[in-house]
This record gives sequence, structure tokens and C-alpha cells, in this order.
Amino acid sequence: MSNKQEGNLISFKLLVDKGGVVVTELSGIPDKDMSKVFKGDDLVLMRALLRLCNDKLQPLHSQLEKELDALNHVTT
Repeated sequence: MSNKQEGNLISFKLLVDKGGVVVTELSGIPDKDMSKVFKGDDLVLMRALLRLCNDKLQPLHSQLEKELDALNHVTT
């Protein structure tokens, strides 16, 4: 991001590639980099929010990946 006015802390994506393969992607800021962006109470809050998000999104990501791997699903 060029203007540094916003940043992606966590993302969940459901993607389909040119070959019709469906995958999920879960990504986010590494915990070790959090203190470069946030300080004090903001750091504590953001870590707590990201932990909550990860607790919800990681099982979904894992479940979908297992299902997609089992199906070896191509949509075309």
C-alpha cells in the first residue's frame, strides 16, 4: 500500500484459478510485526482482535481446504 493510511491485518479468500481449481487463502500480518505498527493498548487490542479472527477463520479455512482436496474439484 503506497499511502500507508490503511493496511490489511487479516484476509480470507475463496479463489478460483484459470484452470477452475478452487482454493482458500488465509493471510495476515505476522505477530512479530504487530509491534512495528501498533503500540501500547492499541497493540493489545489488535492482537486480541486478530486472535479472535484467527480462532474463527482457521477452522473454516482448514475445513474448506480438506473438502476441496478430497473433491479435487474443477469447476469447468
